[in-house]
Amino acid sequence: MISNGSDLSGKLALDTKSLGDLKQSAKDGSPEALRGAATQFEAMFINMMMKSMREATPQEGMLDNQQTKTFTTMLDQQMSQNLAKRGIGLADMLVRQMTAQSVNAQALAIGGGQQEGATPAALDAAAKLNTTGGAKAPAAGAGHQAPHVRSFQEKLASHAEEAERATGVPAKFMLGQAALETGWGKRVIRNSDGSTSHNLFGIKAGPGWKGKVATAVTTEYVNGKPHQRVEKFRAYDSYADAFKDYARMLSTNPRYEKVLAHGGDAATFAHGLQRAGYATDPHYAVKLAKIIKHSLV
Repeated sequence: MISNGSDLSGKLALDTKSLGDLKQSAKDGSPEALRGAATQFEAMFINMMMKSMREATPQEGMLDNQQTKTFTTMLDQQMSQNLAKRGIGLADMLVRQMTAQSVNAQALAIGGGQQEGATPAALDAAAKLNTTGGAKAPAAGAGHQAPHVRSFQEKLASHAEEAERATGVPAKFMLGQAALETGWGKRVIRNSDGSTSHNLFGIKAGPGWKGKVATAVTTEYVNGKPHQRVEKFRAYDSYADAFKDYARMLSTNPRYEKVLAHGGDAATFAHGLQRAGYATDPHYAVKLAKIIKHSLV
């Protein structure tokens, strides 16, 4: 097992044993293993480009023989590994895409074992089974929470409770939305210097925003189909500021009047947000309701 999936500098780019170790580590789904697999793929991609370059270059010198070709191949492999460690951007792109897919799949699976791509009707039907005598998911509680879920909730609970006093929206609902938007805090938008933007709710920086801004790639759905775009998002000095701005937006934007007036249960709140245009993901409300119901206490 590789102790640090992202540190591949001591291994050849096409080391079969290392690739096997990475495959085994990736099954755990850890960020380190994901980064290691993406970096290894980038190294292989660079090596393929170098191989194509070598093949396109005339080789008619006195030193061109099978032995020198073998050593050149080994040199290219190690150079590919070193270049991948520094990064050309491919690994970063793969990590973003695979992390987003993993988080969406986990959100859809909470409480019902559904697969990504299931229709809202199918997801709702599965949710009803959990409350009408069918196969039930464990009720949310401190004893049933995964460590990262419990840590996320404990870290942000006081900020969510303050926002609840300002809006009337249950703190649990807001924590669920922050979890969905950031993958339990693992995908908080970053500033250009790599620091966190503290943006827990995916709020974009429109023309009226006068604060700090962070730029990130986001997925928007148009006619039900996902499209990646580069958008500007609001950046805050703290998570407390993020909750305050979120509460202020819900309280002052006419689009969310009905959400506040008829918040009700988790499903009503989630579907109200989606109808108000908070997100373009057609499954957003179903994902959010399941996180609130089955993951948070």
